[in-house]
Amino acid sequence: MGRAKTDSKKPSEEKLPDWAEQEIKSVQFGDEEVIKRTGYILDTYENDYKIDIQLYEPLPDSRTIIEGLDVPKSMSIGDFRKGFVYEFEIKIFKGDLSARLVEFLKTNFSLDMDAIYRFELQDLQLMDVESDVSSPLPISAEGDGDEADDV
Repeated sequence: MGRAKTDSKKPSEEKLPDWAEQEIKSVQFGDEEVIKRTGYILDTYENDYKIDIQLYEPLPDSRTIIEGLDVPKSMSIGDFRKGFVYEFEIKIFKGDLSARLVEFLKTNFSLDMDAIYRFELQDLQLMDVESDVSSPLPISAEGDGDEADDV
């Protein structure tokens, strides 16, 4: 006879109890904090209105990558450029976990986590970081600008 799926699980795999799962699903987020960080887009998910980004400066919780950053439907994700430097304005929402759940996660999963975060993109600006290095001299510095037309 074949093995049942439940028998094939490793004994070390532990499922969250219902009370812990319910607390995580129903966490109440507090007041928002808005921060600005520079970084670049790793991936876009147009159908879900989400992006993954890498930041040069860490967030308050020390992370430098945000996966699944919510993008307002008023923005056109199709216009976003992967790998280009942006300044991101991000809303951060923090939901604290109960002491019971914090201790449970630490004891059973060696996970030091006391809050859940949600992130929303509020605005982004494409930064012109290469202009100092690769841009040609301004026309006014080369003359009156008519020389190129005379050739």
